[in-house]
Amino acid sequence: MSIRRLIVLVGATGSGKTDLSIRLAERFGAPVISTDSRQIYRGLPIGTAQPSAEQLAAVEHHFIATHDISENFSCGEYEVRALDLLNDLFEKHDTVIAVGGSGLYVRALCEGMDDLPHADETLRGELNNRLGREGLPSLLEELQRLDPEYYEAVDRNNPARVLRAVEVCLQTGRPYSSLRTGIRRKRDFKIIKTGIDMPREELYDRINRRVDAMMAAGLEEEARAVYPYRQLNSLQTVGYKELFDFFDGKISRDEAVELIKRNTRRYAKRQLTWFRRDKEIRWFANGEFDAMVKYVLDNTI
Repeated sequence: MSIRRLIVLVGATGSGKTDLSIRLAERFGAPVISTDSRQIYRGLPIGTAQPSAEQLAAVEHHFIATHDISENFSCGEYEVRALDLLNDLFEKHDTVIAVGGSGLYVRALCEGMDDLPHADETLRGELNNRLGREGLPSLLEELQRLDPEYYEAVDRNNPARVLRAVEVCLQTGRPYSSLRTGIRRKRDFKIIKTGIDMPREELYDRINRRVDAMMAAGLEEEARAVYPYRQLNSLQTVGYKELFDFFDGKISRDEAVELIKRNTRRYAKRQLTWFRRDKEIRWFANGEFDAMVKYVLDNTI
């Protein structure tokens, strides 16, 4: 193939990325790879908004429901696996669509991750135990002490990221932020970054309605099925944490639903803040499909 083109589609949760990625994949005859750090897990199709059976059947998908919830899948591992996959996909396709809202996965795919030390399994076990005993605030307090710079930047609702940063600080004796070089690795394919944008009020309304639809589709039952494994990193995410608190009798079901909506809106805001720092992303309204296709074609050479 003369063209090796990766179309990256980003945006906030609930903005319509999945539907648009299907349209792009059909337009360019392309497979889709997910850049979502939660859609890789099996058993969580509703809460992680995995593509439907019909969508999965419409175009070829990768990194959807490929891992057990007990597995840790780091950004570094994702980078290696995704690049190997792209090499294979570009043998048959000139275009691949990458879609998702996990900023670090997008960065790993497009730019590469820093060469941080391998995990010390003993230390990781101790930190995981501490997370289970004392909760995330304890690790956040430790991170603020060890690396105040990264503390200000990290997603403080993501236990895996917080734990990894504390782990690196303790393992190396240096702030995690000092080891993040930001050096971009060369890719042998063209990267075209696009994003879905919409008024904040519209996005928040879509999120609220999607949470109601998830509950109607069986999110509560899905969460009950994985409740025995609630301490796993894969389940420390919006939708499950709130329902776990409902199951524990800490809040009512209605309160859990409202908290899911609120926390999802907050997550969407953080996603947009992250992606707007990337000046390579060209933003489009949800309905500007033809304009997006034209932009991709105009920027392929």
